[in-house]
Amino acid sequence: MEIQYSEPVYAKIARKVCKKYGKEYTRETHMKEMGLSVNESCRVVVQTLQLPITTEEYRHQLENDCEYERRLSEAPLMPGVERLVRHLSNHHIPIAIASSTTRTIFDSISSKRKDFFSLFHPIILAGEEPEVKKCKPAPDTFLVCEARFQTKANPKETLVFEDSIAGVEAAVAAGMPVVMVPSKDVDITLCQKATLVLNSLQDFRPEEFGLPSL
Repeated sequence: MEIQYSEPVYAKIARKVCKKYGKEYTRETHMKEMGLSVNESCRVVVQTLQLPITTEEYRHQLENDCEYERRLSEAPLMPGVERLVRHLSNHHIPIAIASSTTRTIFDSISSKRKDFFSLFHPIILAGEEPEVKKCKPAPDTFLVCEARFQTKANPKETLVFEDSIAGVEAAVAAGMPVVMVPSKDVDITLCQKATLVLNSLQDFRPEEFGLPSL
């Protein structure tokens, strides 16, 4: 799921790029691309808004915007994330990141919080992993991630946290329980496949999933 408030940063830059071509990057467009691989999400935007540029050109403009990297590195953590991650780490519960983002974006997001992000292992960036044949909503991202835990796990015991519909569908397809903390742009009526839906990770109770209580 989203660890930092990076979605608003992305949406702001996307609106800026689309506006150059007289197109409006709407909430509905954002919903369509959330959780997809970077290339696929860019393709969705270009096709949905009929931008007069290629997917590659759109992605290039996004990632090379002078504000993008700085804003990503400065984005605050989501409420409850750090407390939960450090709690699980202190109890030796394996924690991983299984994301559709790229190495460039991930490095920007994690650049000022290396200590915090060092608590995650493995870190799977689906678009750059040869073993991930299909990104979310296919289950590959989570299955590859699970296989790389140092301690053998099985899907039913691997709890996923997600903020996108594509991510929830991927977790369900992988046979994993999933807690959804939806982005404000997500239609709550589309979250029915999630095991649990919360407004904030501050509301998460680990003991309900057999984990040490906070």
